[in-house]
Amino acid sequence: MERDKLDFGNGKINRLFRAMFFPTLIGMAFNSALNICDGMFVGHGVGSNALAAINIVAPLFLICTGIGLMFGIGASVIGGIRLAEGNVKAARIIMTQAYIAGAVIFGIVILASLLFTRPVLYMLGCSPALEELATDYLLWLLPGLVFFYLQCAGMMLIRLDGSPRYAMSVQIVAAILNIFLDWYMVFPLDLGIKGASMATSISCIVAGVMVVAYFIFFSDKLKFYKLRLTMKSLKLSIRNTGYMAKIGFATFIAEVAIGVMMVAGNYMFLSYLGEAGVAAFSVGCYLFPLIFSISNAVAQSSQPIISYNYGSGQRQRVRQALNVALLTACACGVIISAGMWTGSGILTAIFLDSADAAYGIATTGLPLLGLCALPFALNITFIGYYQSCEQSTRAITYMMLRGIIFMAPGFILLPHLIGTSGLWLAIPLSELLTLAVIVASYLLTRHRHPAR
Repeated sequence: MERDKLDFGNGKINRLFRAMFFPTLIGMAFNSALNICDGMFVGHGVGSNALAAINIVAPLFLICTGIGLMFGIGASVIGGIRLAEGNVKAARIIMTQAYIAGAVIFGIVILASLLFTRPVLYMLGCSPALEELATDYLLWLLPGLVFFYLQCAGMMLIRLDGSPRYAMSVQIVAAILNIFLDWYMVFPLDLGIKGASMATSISCIVAGVMVVAYFIFFSDKLKFYKLRLTMKSLKLSIRNTGYMAKIGFATFIAEVAIGVMMVAGNYMFLSYLGEAGVAAFSVGCYLFPLIFSISNAVAQSSQPIISYNYGSGQRQRVRQALNVALLTACACGVIISAGMWTGSGILTAIFLDSADAAYGIATTGLPLLGLCALPFALNITFIGYYQSCEQSTRAITYMMLRGIIFMAPGFILLPHLIGTSGLWLAIPLSELLTLAVIVASYLLTRHRHPAR
C-alpha cells in the first residue's frame, strides 16, 4: 500500500491540513450521502412513519458513535503526543487499550438493548404507532455495532498513522455498499425497514474488517500490542482508559447531544405537530449529519497536526493549524447555510412526497435549521483544538453548553415564545450562544502558552 508522506512536526501546516482535510471530507461526504440515501429509500419505499421510527432509534446509534469517537479521539491525541516523544510502544499500548475498553462497553449496550427492547424504545420517545417499525430497525442494527466501533475509533488512529487516504477508502467502501444494499433490500427484496437496518449492519461489518486488516497488515507505527495479564497491567489499562475517555469525552457529548436533540425534538414536534411533525423533523435529522460531518472533518483533520506539535512543544505551529482550521470552518458553514436556505424544497423532496403532510412542515423549517451551520462549524473546531491540547475540561464545558444546557431549554421555551418556528430555531440559538462564550473565553486567554 502506498503510504501518505506526512511529517506532522516539520511539514508546512497548510499542506499538511490539505492532505488530511480532503480525504477526510470525501470520506465523510460519502457517509452523509449514505444517510441521505437511506432516508430517501426508506421515506419513499416504506413511508414517513418508517422515517419517524428510524429517528426514534437514531439516538442509541449516536451514543454508540460517541463511544467510538470518544476512545478514537482520546487514543489519537495521547498517541500523537507519545509519537512526538518517540515512544512508539506507548502509542501502540494506548491504541490496544482503547479497542478493548470500547468493545466491552459496546457489548453491554447490545445486551441491554436485546433484553429491554421495548423500554429502551419508549425511553427514546417511541409511540404505539411506531413501535413495530422501531423494533424491527433496532434488532437488525445490533449485530453490526461492535464492527461499527472498530470503524469509528479506527478512523482517527489510521489518520494519525499517516494514512488519511486509507481511512477515506474505508468510509467510501462502507457507504457505497450500504447505499446499494439499502436500495436492494428495500425495493427488489421488499424487506422494508428491516432491510435498511440489515444493510447498515453488513456495511459496518465490512468497514470494521477493513480497519482491523489495516492495523495487522499495512500500518506504519500503530499496531496492536499484546498486553500483559497482570494486576499492574490491568491498573495501567484502567488509568489510561480513563484518561482517553476524559480527553475524548467532549466528542462523546457531541454525539449524545445529537441524541438529546432528536429525543427532545421528537417529543416537542410530536406534541405540537403530531407524527407528521416528527417525520418533518426526521428530514432535518437526516441532514444534520451532513453539517456535523463536514464540520467534524475540519476538526479531525487539524487534530493530529495540533496534538503532535503540542506534544513536541511547537506553539507557533499549533496556532497556525488552529487558524487554518477556523478559516476552513467558516467557509464550510456559510456554504451549508446557503444550500439549506435556497434548496429546502429539493432537499425535502429527497425524503418525502410533496403530497405528504410532513413535506410542507419540513420545507418551512429547514432554512431555519440551516442557520446553525456556521456557529456549529466554529464551535466544533474550537472544541477539537482544546481536546488536542489536553484541555479536556474546557472542551467538555463548551460541548455541554451547545449540546444540552442551551439546547434543551430552547426546545421547550422557544415554541411558547414564537410558535412552531421556535422548534427549528432551538439548535441555531444554542450554537450561537455557545460560540459567543467560546470566543469571549479564547480572546481573554489566547496569550497563554498552549504547549506543555
